[in-house]
Amino acid sequence: MQNLPEPGLDAARLRPRSAASLPAAELAQLIGARLELPEAHRGAQEPASVRGISIDSRSVQPGDLYAALPGARFHGAGFAAAAIGSGAAAVLTDQAGLQLMLDEGPLSVPVIVAAVPREHMGQISAALYGGSEDERARMPLFGVTGTNGKTTTTYFLNSIQKALGRTTGLIGTIEILAGDQRIPSLLTTPEAPSVHALLAVMREAGMTGASMEVSSHALEFHRVDGVHYDVTGFTNLTQDHLDLHGSMEAYFEVKAQLFTARRTDRAVIVVADDQDEWGLRMARRAREELGAEKVEVIALRGGIVEDRDSGPQRHGADWTLRSLARRGVGHRFELVHRDGRRLRVSTGLPGEFNVANAALAVVMVLASGVPLQVLQDVLDDQDPLTTDVPGRMQLIASEPTAVVDFAHNPDALTRALEAVDPPEGDGRVIVVFGATGQRDTTKRPLMGRIAAQGADVVIVTDDDPHDEDPAGIRAEVIAGARQARDEGAARATEIEEIHPRATAIRTAAAMAGPRDSILVAGRGHETTQEIAGVDHPLDDRQELRDALHDTQEGRWGRS
Repeated sequence: MQNLPEPGLDAARLRPRSAASLPAAELAQLIGARLELPEAHRGAQEPASVRGISIDSRSVQPGDLYAALPGARFHGAGFAAAAIGSGAAAVLTDQAGLQLMLDEGPLSVPVIVAAVPREHMGQISAALYGGSEDERARMPLFGVTGTNGKTTTTYFLNSIQKALGRTTGLIGTIEILAGDQRIPSLLTTPEAPSVHALLAVMREAGMTGASMEVSSHALEFHRVDGVHYDVTGFTNLTQDHLDLHGSMEAYFEVKAQLFTARRTDRAVIVVADDQDEWGLRMARRAREELGAEKVEVIALRGGIVEDRDSGPQRHGADWTLRSLARRGVGHRFELVHRDGRRLRVSTGLPGEFNVANAALAVVMVLASGVPLQVLQDVLDDQDPLTTDVPGRMQLIASEPTAVVDFAHNPDALTRALEAVDPPEGDGRVIVVFGATGQRDTTKRPLMGRIAAQGADVVIVTDDDPHDEDPAGIRAEVIAGARQARDEGAARATEIEEIHPRATAIRTAAAMAGPRDSILVAGRGHETTQEIAGVDHPLDDRQELRDALHDTQEGRWGRS
């Protein structure tokens, strides 16, 4: 592969080699915005063109358009002088930002003035970095949204594409990958300029497939505006991010933006069963927006009932999951199409939710145009759905079963607890988890209740408190667990509060027998814990490995 970025270069500084060069006046016209020119430029041809775009003044490169956006504490226009000093050819901002710049003195570069500049960054980035239709066609792009399962599904998509002989890129929560090269990023989905630059760099490097997580934050904050996907997928919708969206209805509407002709050619929707309100609604919305022939619906259990104006009607799924059976800690199953076509699928990852993720990835690849028999051959021969996903149901040990997972909301915690429950029923489940600070507080007691219902031993500790009092967060979680116990609705016989987190993990390891299961939930792949604005090194996976190793040495001596 050619033209890969230098190792260690973060996503904000990436630039493709073949970006377009466009005058600021043309960009202003593109988005319907006003252009303010410096006195020296008026009546003369614009001296410089824009070749890139940056939202961070520290990442500006010569020829960039600096997007000076309003923020919670500062306005980006306050850093415009620094951006111009680094070579910014023009500035995109709002009226308040323009006034801040004028207060500092006469304009020295063209300024594009828009009412809400953030809304236009994707369109501008696409104009600069989008490349030709032929270039985009050589790299099919998959996008996955939903509350849970986005990361695992994108890793599955990546693995299937590699098995098909493609070179792949990935943009997600854990990492950004261009082939085997990792590119640092601080966001599940980077800002629009970085997304478009990343995709352009991947195309230049000869990638022949790419997958992206598309979070509700990315859609709400216009981070994927201007990106068009070949196939998009929907995993599920459960309570999360209500601190941002306010209600499940609003959360749904943001997710539904992905399944429109403006953003995707085709869609695949997972529906759990005929009681899955949000899955059913997303399937209906996607079919209305794209046309039924461009939407594949997967039913995990039974048929699908849609309530229409004319009354309840059965609207059969395109694909139905059948013949589900255990395969080690994972599963094997069949996907059966209503026209009789079949796919045999298996995954070595634990948990029935990973069956849903695997089914979604397989049908998305099929929907992209890969022939069914070609796909079946790679599923049979290369087992691409048994792939490591860092911090997602990651198996650390087998005696006791010890798993680290990112489960940080009620639905994910429920599923993870079910996945680690010993099948023989003679082992205990020990869960270590907490809740994140400065996030949706309504889910804290609910997660405590779920833990008490699904585990024998509940150890409540700290997640990432951020700037919130950790003790207060723990108290809200424990209250839900104890309420379940007091109501006689709990499986748990022990409910403990232990902090710091490393001590909680060591306590769980010391308690566990060889037939027990330990689930450390909430942080997954993360390697630092933020407490009062300070990042402390902490990797749940390494802590659990070390704790189990030390516990075994203590019990049986050194070998």
